Amino acid sequence: MKFGKGMFGSKSTGGSTAGSAQGQRSTLVVNVLLGLLLIYLVLCLFVGWYWNREPGIMPLVSASPAQTEMVEGEMTVETVEALMVTLLNKPGGYLTNDIMPPGVWLDNMPHWEFGVLVQIRDITRAMRRDMARSQSQSAEDPDLARAEPLFHFDNKSWIMPATESEYSDGLEALNRYAVRLRAGEADFYARADNLGSWLGDVSTRLGSMSQRLSASVGQAPVTDGSRPREQTPWLEIDDVFYESRGSAWALVHLLRAVEIDFADIIAKKNAQASLQQIIRELEATQEPLWSPMVLNGGGFGMLANHSLVMANYLSRANAALIDLRRLMEQG
Repeated sequence: MKFGKGMFGSKSTGGSTAGSAQGQRSTLVVNVLLGLLLIYLVLCLFVGWYWNREPGIMPLVSASPAQTEMVEGEMTVETVEALMVTLLNKPGGYLTNDIMPPGVWLDNMPHWEFGVLVQIRDITRAMRRDMARSQSQSAEDPDLARAEPLFHFDNKSWIMPATESEYSDGLEALNRYAVRLRAGEADFYARADNLGSWLGDVSTRLGSMSQRLSASVGQAPVTDGSRPREQTPWLEIDDVFYESRGSAWALVHLLRAVEIDFADIIAKKNAQASLQQIIRELEATQEPLWSPMVLNGGGFGMLANHSLVMANYLSRANAALIDLRRLMEQG
């Protein structure tokens, strides 16, 4: 009996040792997985910070060495192309439709992208509707007719077809128009009425953005007609701010291009000062944001209200833009 008892005791010790080894291996696997997860999260943090940086203001596109000078309208078309290329190829690419980290975690850049996209859509529509047509009964340009609806494709689609694919097709159509324009096979009419029509769209956008930015403050409701203006929810204040910042970034480039393509009509209307003021006000919206977040201080308190600062610049730009549009409409 003692011998049998010894055998059973030996079995028990062996089982305990095996169980302990298995537990150590499980703990080791868990620790390795946690370590890899931590490394992944740290990498996502740094990559996300890099991807979330806004592009700076770009220099204007110059004529190629084979050209002695740029044709009328080429600067505007090339600038629209450059804006779309930046939207698709900046660090991280187009982030609005990302479904994987770190892109899916980023909040500010997708709204910045939407602000840029709105301006690309507006100027492309203006070119298709007015600038590439001699009169209202003229046939529209086929490449612009192809590009404009592609730029209005769902900006959050990530598969079958992906947003980037549709925007790239639109970019190719826009590039075909630019090639034909340089070859004298397409038209661009730099007239005062065409410029004034697009400026009206821009003014509407700036006015709307100014109102949305101003709605960040918690004051008594202000009525626009019969509808009260509601305060922007706290979690959406930075969304409106970065959308406005992206829109202003795109407008700086477009107005610089317009200054060249419509130079004759701007000089004839003595509108250089108004246009330069608009560009200066919009450039001021691109100053670095030193705070780690968009602040929403009220009144004359200790904290800034970044939304109201942005609204101030946009309102002043819009006032000058209204003057510029009035000059375009005068005979």
